[in-house]
Amino acid sequence: MLDELRNAARRAVDESAVRTLLRDCRRLLSERGEANSAAIARQLVDRFIALPAAGQATFFRRLASDFSPDPKRVLQSAQAYAKASTAAHLVDLMRATEPPRQELLRRINRTPGGTASIVAMRRALLARVAAEPELGAVEDDFLHLLASWFNPGFLQLRQVDWHSPAHLLEQLIRHEAVHAIDGWDDLRRRLEPDRRCFAFFHPQLPDEPLIFVEVALLPDMPDAIAPLIARGATADPPAPGRFKVAAFYSISNCQPGLKGVSLGNFLIKRVAERLQDELPQLRTFCTLSPLPGFAAWLAAGPDFAALPGLKRGGAGRLADAARLLQEAHGDDLAGLHGAVAQQAAQEDEAGREALLRLGAAYLVHATPLPKGDPVARFHLDNGARLERLNFAGDVSKKGLKQAHGLMVNYLYDLDRIETHHEMFTRGEVAHSRAVAALL
Repeated sequence: MLDELRNAARRAVDESAVRTLLRDCRRLLSERGEANSAAIARQLVDRFIALPAAGQATFFRRLASDFSPDPKRVLQSAQAYAKASTAAHLVDLMRATEPPRQELLRRINRTPGGTASIVAMRRALLARVAAEPELGAVEDDFLHLLASWFNPGFLQLRQVDWHSPAHLLEQLIRHEAVHAIDGWDDLRRRLEPDRRCFAFFHPQLPDEPLIFVEVALLPDMPDAIAPLIARGATADPPAPGRFKVAAFYSISNCQPGLKGVSLGNFLIKRVAERLQDELPQLRTFCTLSPLPGFAAWLAAGPDFAALPGLKRGGAGRLADAARLLQEAHGDDLAGLHGAVAQQAAQEDEAGREALLRLGAAYLVHATPLPKGDPVARFHLDNGARLERLNFAGDVSKKGLKQAHGLMVNYLYDLDRIETHHEMFTRGEVAHSRAVAALL
């Protein structure tokens, strides 16, 4: 009974806090004075932060119900525009359909620290949208505004090196999402003279990277990740003049609240242009990328015949390849993992070819589908070309679990990025002859 009373009292306090917060929202929307608006906005943000998760969820629901467009006004404006398509009627319709919560967010954004607060609010919102689809319109408003405020024209590209402030370097360690950075010695290797790290910053978040990319400068296109992230500087690193390849081997988002805002595609292009200015002898810009969805796709028993664009007999060859791997290594391919990790599978030419063929089919024919590999979709939609699959490219536990050790090189030909992007929008994957030979 005591616990029930405490819970009821807590809910009452939370409900009262949400009501107060909503009053702040209405005051902010009605306030005309800039000084008062800033004070109200700061108070509003503080009240939101103080709410427990359940209270924040209630607040988002009220944003959806209380700060949406007025249906009657939308209908009247739409009828007027349908009757007479004048500029005045169009402007009135646009104003009628814009949710008041968008203006609310704009006013919060005008205050010091407002942009960071909205990014943090969206992070909390994203944690609830999947379970509460009715919040989708609120999420769309956040995304719409953030995509505008974080467009490339506002972003600043900076190189991060070993002499950068410690708090910035700590964020690289914390946010690295592809190949974990194991402390300061590991980070130092990734910032040696034959490495580069670049990040995007926003003027409103000057000390917080939004996204960063790690680059290896090499004589040749890499086929395995271990040498690129091994600790300790190389004993005799190549002279800068020998660098012919810039390999993007990791790209990590630092702000979960900016999910869905296009940052990575602009980052890679800007970095490639900057590196070309710094090192004109660079001829190849590529990635060394994981295939995070490949093992799960293969384990699900894909219907090869349903894959679009297969050559004649392609489905049968893929089924034979999958059967060969299963018979040799078991349904979960555990035996294959052991062999790959020991590099012994290099001697199994048939198994090696079967795995590469299935990987090529996954990337060329399954990736254009809506649930295709997310990393592949990112690079292909960004205008890259599928250049090469690398057997035993990542023999770490994670690499074996996600992709049976396969890694991929995507090539960024700066003169053909738009052409390759257009191909992908039509459901076609630009790929090399070497990849085509696997299919």
